[in-house]
Amino acid sequence: MGTSVQVTPLSGVYNENPLSYLVSIDGFNFLIDCGWNDLFDPSLLQPLSRVASTIDAVLLSHPDTLHLGALPYAMKQFGLSAPVYSTEPVHRLGLLTLYDQYLSRKQVSEFDLFTLDDIDSAFQNVTRLTHSQNHHLSGKGEGIVIAPHVAGHLLGGSVWKITKDGEDVIYAVDFNRRKEKHLNGTVLESFVRPAVLITDAYNALNNQPPKQQKQRDRDFVDTISKTLEAGGNVLLPVDTAGRVLELLLVLEEHWSLKSLNFPIFFLTYVASSTIDYVKSFLEWMSDAIAKSFETSRDNAFLLKHVTLLISKNELDKAPDGPKVVLASMASLEAGFSHDIFVEWAADVKNLVLFTERGQFGTLARMLQADPPPKAVKVTMSRRVPLVGEELIAYEEEQSRLKKEEALKASLIKEEESKAFHLPDTNSTDPMVIDTNNKHPSLDGLGQYGSGYRDILIDGFVPSSPSVAPMFPFYENTSDWDDFGEVINPDDYVIKDEDMDQAAMHIGDDINGKLDEGSASFILDTTPSKVISNELTVQVKASLIYMDYEGRSDGRSVKSILAHVAPLKLVLVHGSAEATEHLKQHCLNHVCPHVYAPQIEETIDVTSDLCAYKVQLSEKLMSNVLFKKLGDYEIAWVDAEVGKTENGMLSLLPTSTPAPPHKSVVVGDLKMADFKQFLASKGVKVEFAGGALRCGEYVTLRKVGFTSQKGGVSGTQQIIIEGSLCEDYYKIRDYLYSQFYLL
Repeated sequence: MGTSVQVTPLSGVYNENPLSYLVSIDGFNFLIDCGWNDLFDPSLLQPLSRVASTIDAVLLSHPDTLHLGALPYAMKQFGLSAPVYSTEPVHRLGLLTLYDQYLSRKQVSEFDLFTLDDIDSAFQNVTRLTHSQNHHLSGKGEGIVIAPHVAGHLLGGSVWKITKDGEDVIYAVDFNRRKEKHLNGTVLESFVRPAVLITDAYNALNNQPPKQQKQRDRDFVDTISKTLEAGGNVLLPVDTAGRVLELLLVLEEHWSLKSLNFPIFFLTYVASSTIDYVKSFLEWMSDAIAKSFETSRDNAFLLKHVTLLISKNELDKAPDGPKVVLASMASLEAGFSHDIFVEWAADVKNLVLFTERGQFGTLARMLQADPPPKAVKVTMSRRVPLVGEELIAYEEEQSRLKKEEALKASLIKEEESKAFHLPDTNSTDPMVIDTNNKHPSLDGLGQYGSGYRDILIDGFVPSSPSVAPMFPFYENTSDWDDFGEVINPDDYVIKDEDMDQAAMHIGDDINGKLDEGSASFILDTTPSKVISNELTVQVKASLIYMDYEGRSDGRSVKSILAHVAPLKLVLVHGSAEATEHLKQHCLNHVCPHVYAPQIEETIDVTSDLCAYKVQLSEKLMSNVLFKKLGDYEIAWVDAEVGKTENGMLSLLPTSTPAPPHKSVVVGDLKMADFKQFLASKGVKVEFAGGALRCGEYVTLRKVGFTSQKGGVSGTQQIIIEGSLCEDYYKIRDYLYSQFYLL
């Protein structure tokens, strides 16, 4: 049988809950994504709690709460201790996302699910990989190779490829095939016929043809401009460090082009740190941004029209007048966006512009209903200093706790002191030397016994509860050579995690964790409490949704799945209706093995193929002629299967002459590339009616495109049509030159 693969969803199937899946490959357990939602409901994590101790590695795909929000809690409460793998942007921006989540909630509640220290601890030992980098696991995971590839949804977001024994397991959720201002499209289509593909059905029912990027951006800025020109304010509830980056570039470009003076504010607890990090991640962005920086040193995120804010007070001090505010959180459940919505919702001139669907059960999702509600109930909370009797009671309680701690410390110290000075009634004074007593304990001193015997006087008997009045002595057993003492260079190497820890405390530097204002909030030890009151907010402001989610629509998803044509397909994360719709489509048009498991339902998607390892014998390889094909060398081999002395399968030369075989044409010709090649040879060539017209008498036509029904690939042929003339044979030779014959 092939590589054993089992998939067990822990969260995020048949609904839009956070993503978390257990994937076992030959007994090695991967936790792929460890998400939570903005409601932070611990009950969602119960399935994870039951398997956390069995997890061998964690793979993170995107730097938002839905994909990694539960990581600190799982490590703190469930004992999750497996190594974590992600890209550099997912690591850094995910860290900032959770900082923002914690600070937003700590201001309005006694949030205690995790702390900033828990976040630091969870992200401290993350192994960062670059896109397309193969990482070979060791130990229990020997033989498994993992690699992140571009997903196109969020900066650093990844499609994970897990390979063992030549079989690929692909995890691809929240991908986007369209190229955007700051991101390239996904490379998912470059994978063909993996053994298992795990993907989501989130957008399966979204069949509206997507607008062209220029038209979408034009509609977006026109909507905002109309509101500002009418004297209204615009609120965009956004995530901390994900899709907001695309919005910032769209606004920055339009403001520069039109020379607008309306202020734009980006308001999160970590806004400055987010942009500082993003400035250093240009190599992870679109080709256009990278090329611009290479040619003119122009950094797209040197924002000239966007002001970065880290507190609501800074926004309140801004001059009156129309403004655009991008504020976290996108769900409106907490953060600055929640408070600003409550302030601005009652003014008919204002606009709340949603750029992504709100999470299920949140205020944002409620406001996106059709028709939207005319009034909503919200809870307004704020933290205020303790005063009067409450402050006195708090200080008395703190004083009592300090006294208890001091008393405990003194008791512990007293016990230690008693143990140190307690006399031993069974022995004489420890300083008295009895030359007639040979204490047997000296013979059992272990590896340092000889060292002790060198300095202790025979007959010295220390009392058992006391500390011997002698410093311990260890014999130096270092190795020496002609140049001096032999040292181990590894003892003097500064580890990467130590450098990261040091860099995290630099403050405003690029590696600093928090903005100065956020740090001051954390360090503020003023006694305080949270007060809350419920309000009914009249929603008179305009509510508009425009799709900037950065996910492929339903038609694109189906097209990509048909192209990839996996042997087995597992569907996760999407409404029940969307999941069933995509399942039926894939059964009819993609592959016969489509699964949509429930929570904690384990499905076996082990490949039906058999994989064998064979050794190529030297006798066989000495007579093989290779031909270079791109980065590879290929050859046709006729051989017999035998066994080596140690029992391993081996390919040996045939004992009888091999029968001749039909020539095999190897290569994948793109008509557009061949058109350019012919033009370079002086042939007049053009596309006409789906065919390539070469000169006056010859036409090339590509037919028999891949048919994906049942997952079977069809044969592709290139047909040469035309009269038998000199041009015909010349173009045929040019065509043959584009392939390799075996």
